Amino acid sequence: MNLTISGHHLDVTPALREYVHTKLERVLRHFDQVVDVTVLLSVEKNREKERRQKAEVTLRVKGRDLFAEQMHEDLYAAIDQLMDKLDRQVVRHKDRLQDHGHVTAKRQGELHTG
Repeated sequence: MNLTISGHHLDVTPALREYVHTKLERVLRHFDQVVDVTVLLSVEKNREKERRQKAEVTLRVKGRDLFAEQMHEDLYAAIDQLMDKLDRQVVRHKDRLQDHGHVTAKRQGELHTG
């Protein structure tokens, strides 16, 4: 798995890099078929002079890309919320893969009544 962590208008410190890596491990324990992960951390300056921290992730798995983004005043909180979103997407993707090809109970009844 390739992991790329980059920053836009901010320096990615070793502490931030470690925090993202730790949070990603929690998500990736559900699904081991990840090919590539790209994380972009950025600071956006709005007209109201408030600083919005933004975290984005693109997770490439076989046959599909999963994308999530989250904004918050605190970058660590944005990363936490982002990983929660990504976790739900990965679990949903994994469930879809596992359900593929299974015959539902309704269809199974139709097959037996012939």
